[in-house]
Parts: sequence; structure tokens; C-alpha cells
Amino acid sequence: MREVTDRDFDRLVAQAELPVLVEFWKPGCGSCRSLMRELEKLEQEAAGRVLILTMNVDEQFQIPAELEISSLPALALYRQGRFERFIGGLGTSEEILKQLPLP
Repeated sequence: MREVTDRDFDRLVAQAELPVLVEFWKPGCGSCRSLMRELEKLEQEAAGRVLILTMNVDEQFQIPAELEISSLPALALYRQGRFERFIGGLGTSEEILKQLPLP
């Protein structure tokens, strides 16, 4: 998974030909770490069908503020460069995969 910053977020999301799933997390958040492990599995299961990015909200402020993220972890889905919706933040890679509009 690739860490994304406020600076390169818009460019990465806009240029992505695949749906983009972004996990917003912070160090010390146990649920965030659990979700990250599930996203690592998902990345293997859905290789070439979804781009998964992570954003540390302790270091990046602009995008989390724009999305009004108030609880972590948070998963945001983007398609064709635009925010589509939040996806339930906890669960297994299989449960997350079911919520994604993948071919």
C-alpha cells in the first residue's frame, strides 16, 4: 500500500484509472492497524482492480478536514477522481471487497 500526502492526493486520485480506496489512520490506533492488515490482503485479492492508499491524519490535515473525518479508521472510495462514499471501516478483506464496485 502506498502512503499518500495532502500534496499528492488530488493528482493520484485524479489520474487513477481504477477505483481508489483510501484508509485514513493514525499511529497508536489499534483498529487502524487491524484494518491495514485486512487491506494488505485485499490488495492481493483485488490486484489490478483497485488502488489502495493510506493517509496518516497526524501528518496530513487538509484532505481529512475536507471529508470531515471524525472517527478512525475511515475508508473512502473514489471513482473517476471523485469522492463517492465512505465504506464501513472495519471488517475482513472479503467484507470490504463486497462493498467495492469492481469488475
